Amino acid sequence: MATDLHRPVTASGAAADAAPETAPSTAPETAPSTAPETAPATAPETASTSAPEAAQGPAAVRVQGLARSFDGRRVIDELELTVRPGEFVALLGRSGCGKSTLLKILAGLDREIDGTVLVPRRKATAFQAPRLMPWKKVWRNVLLGLPGRPGREVAEQVLAEVGLDHRADAWPKTLSGGEAQRASLARALVREPDLLLLDEPFGALDALTRLKAQRLVGEVWQRRGCAVLLVTHDVEEAVLLADRVLVMEDGVIAHEVTVGLDRPRDLTDPRFAALRGELLDLLGAGPGTAHAA
Repeated sequence: MATDLHRPVTASGAAADAAPETAPSTAPETAPSTAPETAPATAPETASTSAPEAAQGPAAVRVQGLARSFDGRRVIDELELTVRPGEFVALLGRSGCGKSTLLKILAGLDREIDGTVLVPRRKATAFQAPRLMPWKKVWRNVLLGLPGRPGREVAEQVLAEVGLDHRADAWPKTLSGGEAQRASLARALVREPDLLLLDEPFGALDALTRLKAQRLVGEVWQRRGCAVLLVTHDVEEAVLLADRVLVMEDGVIAHEVTVGLDRPRDLTDPRFAALRGELLDLLGAGPGTAHAA
């Protein structure tokens, strides 16, 4: 798995990034408004690994000493994070705690950082807003930004995977909210990512559509076997999908809860309710609250 090493944006960091790369960037970022990523110098998968981390095996994501400030205020403060290959991790936290900032850094959309971030070169991001180009049909949106000249059949294959192949010729404005989000997911999956970053992708969906979308993401993840980092405010969603749930607070990963439940998960299982209650307590939301604020 080829990796990108994100370094602080400094004069010394820029000089280091001039070193030859071991593998070229294979895909642009999923957001249509962004340009293809120019990856800095790569490093071996085990680079910057401490002894405890090495004992856990390889990592799809390794973050060490990460800091990010805005106008002198530290939003992320010496954060440490490891995500294993194929692992599904959910990230919870109050609004403004830095969850989306962390995801943008992992996606390569924010490089004004201190610390070290090691991520797979093949990564893709799906946001809460589908960000489809209204002047392109669905299948063309899926292929948007891919290198080379991939044919329509490539788009149709991944649209079938998310149950949207029958809408390949539709215009984005004719899609429902759930269909638009599936098109966005297809655009991420067509890049064959080793890391899939999801930034509250179900936040704007109604309850029934959200449940279907959650089930779809879980099924796709199990088929694909890529690492997933899901940023969400929904505690129930986190327990339903993730292997581990992290709680971010004051710019760091403050708590970690392992979800040791069999899949598919039953929302009526007392163990599910216990994990949900534990996370709500960690978030300061109290028992009986459906979502973390």
